Amino acid sequence: MTGSSADVLVVDDELDITELITLYLQREGYTVHTADNGEDALRIAETLIPDLIVLDMNLGKMDGIEVCRSLRSGACADVPIVFLSCKSEDRDIIRGLSEGGDDYITKPFSPGQLVARIQAHIRRRRTRERNGEDAAAVLSFPGLEIDFRTLEVRLNGDKVALSAKEFELLSVLARQPNRVFPLEELYRRVWQSDSMGDTRTLMVHVSNLRKKMESDPARPRWVQTVRGFGYRFSPGTPGDD
Repeated sequence: MTGSSADVLVVDDELDITELITLYLQREGYTVHTADNGEDALRIAETLIPDLIVLDMNLGKMDGIEVCRSLRSGACADVPIVFLSCKSEDRDIIRGLSEGGDDYITKPFSPGQLVARIQAHIRRRRTRERNGEDAAAVLSFPGLEIDFRTLEVRLNGDKVALSAKEFELLSVLARQPNRVFPLEELYRRVWQSDSMGDTRTLMVHVSNLRKKMESDPARPRWVQTVRGFGYRFSPGTPGDD
């Protein structure tokens, strides 16, 4: 895939970082738009509807979390968001992903790795949109329905509001019930890139998915942990996680 027809919005108040990311993305053929504050980022995003947004967590007056929340409630609800942050603690990563981020990369970062992540997110989104009509229209389990035409999940008849990545994660698991997916394989299938040994992003998305789907996240019925191996989708009875 080339980036020739993809628009990427880079939001960071550090000019040198913005210029570095722009340089690498333009080399790959992407059209890059930039903003150095949250207000401008929202204005550009709502007008442009980019293919992906790179968003710094620490923007000052309106931080990245606030920007992400606003984006998720508007026309950019399904646009992949990759957070950049100098904070690498688990609580910071969990917060960013829980608030709607699809990925989280800490500073300092490898520009090549960032570009690879961006390519993977855009490729995954386009593949999903292109092949959506070719996939099985609906997966049905007792109490659960996954509709690939509308990209909706219904639990006991009620719609569950999942992010794009949460929906992809559930879809990969549910298409092969009871199969155990190793963490690295599951990460590659959902994010279309290697985890580089850091699977915290995957674990946070699993946690968020359980909070939305499970009556008791500590004893999940649907997405279960197989200790020492990975995760599986089980349409059976709950188990201890």
